[in-house]
Amino acid sequence: MTTYQGGCHCKAVRYEVESDLTQVIACNCSHCGMKGFMLKFVPSDNFKLLQGEDQLSTYQFNKHVINHPFCKNCGVESFAFGTGPDGSNMHAVNIRCLDDNVWEKVDAMKYNGKDA
Repeated sequence: MTTYQGGCHCKAVRYEVESDLTQVIACNCSHCGMKGFMLKFVPSDNFKLLQGEDQLSTYQFNKHVINHPFCKNCGVESFAFGTGPDGSNMHAVNIRCLDDNVWEKVDAMKYNGKDA
């Protein structure tokens, strides 16, 4: 596994995540599809918010089980968090928000969230 850093467009929100960037998904649900997310789900222990907690506002939709924080300044949602299907805490990192454009080297699996 590798440690990556990322955050929002204005750099007010910064984090690091430890992951291997396998099993990245591109979901077509109404939320992810509109925003073009490429998501990697990781245990919350593998995610660390470095700065900007005070810059975040949160959006919830559908079943209200995932928190979708976004930067109040630039509007970018670079990660989300909630409870996984097994009950464990997880984070979903938008790998398009990781430094150095690592997303360009990753093939995302398509996930049909629209019909899930």
